[in-house]
Formats: sequence, C-alpha cells, structure tokens
Amino acid sequence: MPGPHVVRVHGDENLPEKVDVVVIGGGIIGTSTALELAERGHKVALCEKGGIGQEQSSRNWGWVRISRRDPREVPLMAEALRIWSGFDKRLGRDTGYKRAGIIFACPDDKSYDEHERWGHNLEGYQLPSRMVSGKELEDLLPGGSMKLKGALYTPADGRAEPQKAAPAVAEAARDKGAAILTECAVRGIETSGGKVSGVVTERGRIACDAVVLAGGAWSNLFCGLYGIDLPQLKVMNTVMRTKPLEGGPESALWSKDFAIRKRQDGGYTIASGHENIVDIVPKSFRYAFKFLPALKMEWGSLSFRFGGRFFDEARLPTRWKMDEASPFEYNRVLDPKPSLDMSNKAFNGLKAAFPVFNKAEIAQRWAGYIDVTPDAIPVISAVDEIPGFHIATGFSGHGFGIGPAAGRLMADIVTGRTPVVDPTDFRFSRFSDGSKVRPLSGF
Repeated sequence: MPGPHVVRVHGDENLPEKVDVVVIGGGIIGTSTALELAERGHKVALCEKGGIGQEQSSRNWGWVRISRRDPREVPLMAEALRIWSGFDKRLGRDTGYKRAGIIFACPDDKSYDEHERWGHNLEGYQLPSRMVSGKELEDLLPGGSMKLKGALYTPADGRAEPQKAAPAVAEAARDKGAAILTECAVRGIETSGGKVSGVVTERGRIACDAVVLAGGAWSNLFCGLYGIDLPQLKVMNTVMRTKPLEGGPESALWSKDFAIRKRQDGGYTIASGHENIVDIVPKSFRYAFKFLPALKMEWGSLSFRFGGRFFDEARLPTRWKMDEASPFEYNRVLDPKPSLDMSNKAFNGLKAAFPVFNKAEIAQRWAGYIDVTPDAIPVISAVDEIPGFHIATGFSGHGFGIGPAAGRLMADIVTGRTPVVDPTDFRFSRFSDGSKVRPLSGF
C-alpha cells in the first residue's frame, strides 16, 4: 500500500460468540469508542475490514485543534483536549501528542476581524487563544517572509501522529478486554423483535445488544442496506511529508496556500490550506440539494472532477446477502492517488514563505477520503429506526483531534450514561426533522 506507514496491529484470531457492543470500524473514532466501553467493563468487539487506522485516521494532518472549529463542536473538542493531555499515560503507548499551538494566518483586515470574532467562541473554556501580530508573530514563525495582518494563535492546540494514534488506542482497548478483529468486515446486523441482536461478519456471527457504526466513508453504504438514509459524500485531500528538517516553525500553521505541522521525527506534514478534490459520483446528484449550503460556503476551495471514481461507485452493490462477500471485503483500504499538482503547489507556496524549506526533501505523498455531512459536523447518535444501532461518522475532516471525546460521547449514549456534552447537535434525526442543516463558520 503506497499510503502512510501505519503501526501494525495484529488482530485477534478467535471471534467472540457474544459481546455487549460491536464497533464497526478501526479508525480513531471506532477505537476510542471501544476503549471507553471496555474501560467501563463492557464486553466489546471491534471489527475492521482492513487494518487499524489504515484509512483517513492515518492520512490526516495530525492536528489536535479547537481553534476555528464549528462552534457546535467546541464543547466536545474542549473535552478532547483534556483527554489528549493525559492520553499517552492512559494508553501506556506513544501517540506523538504534543501541545505546540496552532496558528491561522490572517493576510488582511477582513480575515483578521473574522478570526478575532471566532475567538469569542472559547470564552468560558479557560483555553488560551488570542490574536497576535508584529514581533510576537515573527517569533512564532522564525525565518518566515509572509506579509500578514496578524494571526489567530491558540497555544492550547497541539498535534499527534496519525500513524500511531488509532493503533495505540486499539491496543489499549485490547488491554482492557476488547476483541480487536482485523480483516473482519461486518456484512450486516441482525435483529430480534426489532432490536439489534447481533452482527454477521465474514468470519461468522457475533451476538450483541448494540452496534456502533464508525465506518467513516463507508457508513452511507452500510446504512443503505437497511433503508437508513445517511447523507454523506467524500472529499479527497492530498498530503505529503518531508524528511527531518531544522529551522522550521514549531507550531502548526494554516494559510490559504499551505498548511504545515512539525512531525515527531523532525520532518513536516504539508498540505494545501484550502484546496480539496470532489469526485462526482452517483450520490453527488442524490445529495446535491442537501449539500447546497455547504457548497456555497466552500465553493472556492473545491475542485470537481469526473472520472473513474464515478464508475467505481456506480458498480458498488447496494444489496447483498449475509452469506456472500460484501463490498467491504473487496475494498479493504481506500487508497486514492494523490494529486501531484495540488501538493506541489502547496510545497512551492511554503518554500516562498519559508526559504528554509528549499532544503526539504520529500519523503512520501498520499491521499485520503474525508467523509463529510451537509453541515460539516458529525453524527454521534442512536438511530431510532433500529433500537440498539448507533452511528459515529461524518466528521468532515475534523475527526482526528476530536476522536477521543467523540468515543466518550458515543459510549455515554450507548450505555445510557449522562453524556459528557449535550449531543443534540450531533443527532441523526436532524436530517429529517426539519432542522436547517448547514455549516457554521463561527465568524
């Protein structure tokens, strides 16, 4: 696989006959949910069709940020920052987490004023975030030649290593008794009396009382098998990493032309600050109206293309029997080809802003599919249509940093515990109850 080199997790050989909860999906959301449930004494089986963390959970930028999020995510992300601060100790493993701050560059007065307004979303959270300019900004960006009005700087933000995090969480969940099953696709769920009673995997049946679908970009396909309409599309982002380099910024930095963050090995992760590729697929037409507000907001940052992906998805079966191979077994890892043009453009912009990167050597490039919802916030919710069935997906590019708290919230919902934050904004029913479903910038 030409994607990033993910710490390998060896799956358990034996399939449990019965557990309390089956979690579908071995990314940061699924593993965090499994960990929370296992720590509370519940019997858990985590089923992953491929390997742990092989898709978007290892392909993202590695940012752990509360800054410039949708205001509806802020309470949950505040909880995530608390979890990350003690995560390595709790897991007994290294995730590469470091609180190093994140900077959002503001090139003009309009951008500066917008980011200054966004900062009010953190009032009452006791999380340091402020506007910076002049010498203070220059000190944060040594060697930079960017002409900026200022920047939003949030020292409380940090970074971690996507190729390490989900595997570390999965192993910790196994330490607490969870079964970790890799190359074990879930073909479907079984019900008894209208409620969840088990799942059918490619390796056999597991009886359970609850299921959590944390399937990322695959969640819409799985839900469709049961007539559950989860509005979800995919956006492709390209990432590159460099070999170790001295003299670059310590804090992560976002600008329109590029986004960077220092890696644990001393190299840098680099991506476009705003450009993403949207493959036109059959469901693009089905969900066009629902995504219209998001398209209007993000139009300038999206590059649409029509190609092979349309036909790949058109050929995917939407119905299959439990005794035959499902589409998930033929697609173990989504590993799209990275955009050289997009990554080169970002790299050239970075070198123009920070001459030290003219010495940087590219070590690897990859791409990943981000699962997005019409309002760009996740679903973390029970599904009323099937009691015992839950969804934790649609994190819209914000899932890595918020993952540990999303797992905690999902575990609270599954077990009936008082939720760590109000889950109303993340309810699945918002897509059908007449709510205005649209992104919020917080500006």
